[in-house]
Amino acid sequence: MALFQALRLRLQRRHSPSTPPSPTPGAITPQPTTPSAPKLKTLTQLEREMAAEAQVLKTVPLQSSPTRKSPKLGKLVMIAALLGIPVGLVWIANLPYAPIRRPIAQTAPILLLPSYISIDRNYRDALQHLQQAEQLITQATTPADLDLGERQLQQAQENLDRLPIWFLNDFPEYRHWGYGWSFQSAGFNAARGRVGNLQAKVFQEKNAQTALLASEQAIATAKQQYQQATTAVDQQVALTQWRTALNQLQLIPGQTLAGKTAQPKLVAYQTEFDQLTGQLIGSQRASSVIEAAKGFASRASQASQNPPHTVEEWMMVEQLWQEAIDALRQVPSDDLQGYGAAQAKLAEYTSNLEQIKVRRQAEAEAVRAYQQAQTETAQLQALADRLNPNEIVSRLQRIINQLERVEDGTTVYLDAQNLLLQANNKLNQVQ
Repeated sequence: MALFQALRLRLQRRHSPSTPPSPTPGAITPQPTTPSAPKLKTLTQLEREMAAEAQVLKTVPLQSSPTRKSPKLGKLVMIAALLGIPVGLVWIANLPYAPIRRPIAQTAPILLLPSYISIDRNYRDALQHLQQAEQLITQATTPADLDLGERQLQQAQENLDRLPIWFLNDFPEYRHWGYGWSFQSAGFNAARGRVGNLQAKVFQEKNAQTALLASEQAIATAKQQYQQATTAVDQQVALTQWRTALNQLQLIPGQTLAGKTAQPKLVAYQTEFDQLTGQLIGSQRASSVIEAAKGFASRASQASQNPPHTVEEWMMVEQLWQEAIDALRQVPSDDLQGYGAAQAKLAEYTSNLEQIKVRRQAEAEAVRAYQQAQTETAQLQALADRLNPNEIVSRLQRIINQLERVEDGTTVYLDAQNLLLQANNKLNQVQ
């Protein structure tokens, strides 16, 4: 509909001087053929022209009309420029440089109000951090308290470093326009002194903590080496290192946190060390006793070689074995290792002693029987002419019985065998 209305308006503009009557519906209106009248276009042609014009309007960019600047924007720019000039001057005046601040502080101190506020804030923060650091460091119960106190102390030091010393010295009690600050030169110097003391204490605490950790590590290493030692020399080296670590632990200052922590540990380490050294001393004493016992046993073994021996010689060997046994019995039972070795040797030496006693008794009985046989043989020879054959036989049989009691391995065994042979021969003659 809009297209047909536009077409109608266009036709009306072109033919406004002589508008023909509107034709009746369904009738065909003849067109004039005068040469001066323009040729009318069809509806299709008009639609095509209008579509072409619309396409051209789309492709050609519209030129925007120049906009006029708003007067409000210019006022805002001017106000910003006017405000920026004094703000920039204040910023320059508060630069942390003495050649700038000193003349301004003397002539126009109000411009340094931001610096005063910053100084006051840093001073208050420094005192607050310093108080927290002092409480944490002086009353520390764990290394974590010391670390936190050290961080608070560093923050306090940073706050103090932000204060311009020259400015504070020139204007220690400045008040302007009713603004009063809490800064005081005496308080500032006292705060710096407290910071220095706390830094020294933190340094001491750190050194003490390092010494404590090093001593504990050295003790643990020495204990491990002692447990893995296979010789007495290795054990002695480990104990020496352990003693050195205990001495280092004793040198930790008692007023430090590490020193307070080290005291109960030192008691435990010292007790364990004393027990081990006591055991080692006992073991060394047991080793010495066992070695002494082995010396007696060696002498006894050498003395008992190449038998037969006389009763006196067997008694000497017996005494040596007894001394070895008595030495082994001195090893205390609380020394498990030494006591076990001593008991093993004690059983061996006791068995050897019993064997020596048997051989000594055999020697004594053999000597006594041989001597008795000799005595009776002498009596028989002296009374042979006055005795009847039955008495001679009886006496010979008694001599033979005595000689048969002489055991092999005794000093009189060979002599007893010769005498026994003679007695048997005489007995055969008499019978």
